Amino acid sequence: MALSHRDLAVWQKGVDLACDVYRLTRVMPKEEAFRLSGQIIRASSSIPANLAEGNGRATRRDYAHFVSIARGSAAELETFLIIIGRLELAPADKVAELLGRTEELGRMLTALRTRLSEPATPSNP
Repeated sequence: MALSHRDLAVWQKGVDLACDVYRLTRVMPKEEAFRLSGQIIRASSSIPANLAEGNGRATRRDYAHFVSIARGSAAELETFLIIIGRLELAPADKVAELLGRTEELGRMLTALRTRLSEPATPSNP
């Protein structure tokens, strides 16, 4: 039986990261609400959302495609966090912590994408 997306550590960490990114935007200047804040919220929430959608698809190839999209969203989020850090729009320690978690999530997504690209076997459904 296939795992639900909610059972995947990468999805759980993605949801946690998205929630913490949303919290970070609360301390950013109000004028950023419709600029970088909106973009990092969309990028961070896109990661677990694409994992969920991919997990619900009929084929491994489709799933792998959505994992690739999630990986792109993680790279986008990483870029926005670097910009926020350089512009000093949020506390440096919080930005650094989220960057580290985003990088970890990116590695997990790459590993999942690699696994999905391998031929299916009885031990690798």
